Amino acid sequence: MIFHNTLIYWYLQKKRDLPWRKTKDPYRIWLSEIMLQQTRVAQGLPYFLKFKKAFPTVFDLAKADESKVLKLWQGLGYYSRARNLHFTAKYIANELDGKFPTTYKELLKLKGVGDYTASAIASICFDEAAAVVDGNVYRVVARYFGIDTPINSTAGIKEFKELAQTLIDKDQPGLYNQAIMDFGALHCKPQNPLCNQCPFLESCVAFNKKLVDKLPVKEKKLKIKNRYFNYLVVVTKENKTILQERTEKGIWKGLYQFPLIETQESINEKVLIENDLFSSLFSEETIVSLFNKEDIVHKLSHQHLHTKFWIVKTQEVSYKTVDFKNIHTYPVPVLIDKFLTNFLNIKK
Repeated sequence: MIFHNTLIYWYLQKKRDLPWRKTKDPYRIWLSEIMLQQTRVAQGLPYFLKFKKAFPTVFDLAKADESKVLKLWQGLGYYSRARNLHFTAKYIANELDGKFPTTYKELLKLKGVGDYTASAIASICFDEAAAVVDGNVYRVVARYFGIDTPINSTAGIKEFKELAQTLIDKDQPGLYNQAIMDFGALHCKPQNPLCNQCPFLESCVAFNKKLVDKLPVKEKKLKIKNRYFNYLVVVTKENKTILQERTEKGIWKGLYQFPLIETQESINEKVLIENDLFSSLFSEETIVSLFNKEDIVHKLSHQHLHTKFWIVKTQEVSYKTVDFKNIHTYPVPVLIDKFLTNFLNIKK
């Protein structure tokens, strides 16, 4: 049995009907691959369609305001991907006359493009035999060959990349790469893989040694950091509020938020009012109430945000304000977007 032949045969019968599968346009392949990093296809597909409609070409994306790009990306998470996408679009449009690099090595030089994305574009668009290695590929290869090297270790990344490169069909690399990704997503799933219907059943080491649920192996994750956010949702007599752009490095750069007081632990109203930022914002008397009686815990990859939304009613503020009726035009983190949906529904 030749591994790639079996895999491609399975794929031609079972593949998903996805819009980026119907083109070799590097712009659309690049767009889809950036969106699908850390994202399931079902979640990423509507975003791909929105972006394709709003920005039909790389020139359209390059000309867009970053705020519009972030707004369309809102809810997809990992916002550095969107900022890198926009930066690279401008570079390709302005420096490369809209033409994408045609080799893995050159694609790898683009901001936001790593090994996986460069391999996908090079193989699908330009027929270069560059093997993709993502979570699906790690899982398929680890189980089939019975490899217990941690996939997130330096040794594991090198070992799996080298092995993946030996497995690729050099005559149809793009087809092979899409086949192994779909096989991992649909068949050799993390939980409840379809082993009894698997074309690799007889030769799969993990199945034959009863290791399917133990592979692939991952080293322990980084310790989760707990952070405590207190958002000040200002409501003036004219139904306006304060939104501020996050400009510092870290999560949500370029998105908008209410004035934020970050503390070392969960706090009460008395501690909030005594905070220097609170007193600097409000010179007049305020009415403060807590919108959510219990902290909302928003979980990111390496940090949990324990969040309170404090409604602060005041006559006026000295800071620049925005009208609540226009607030949905600003790109905000999904945490704030969910709050706004609930809060504005109550205000109606």
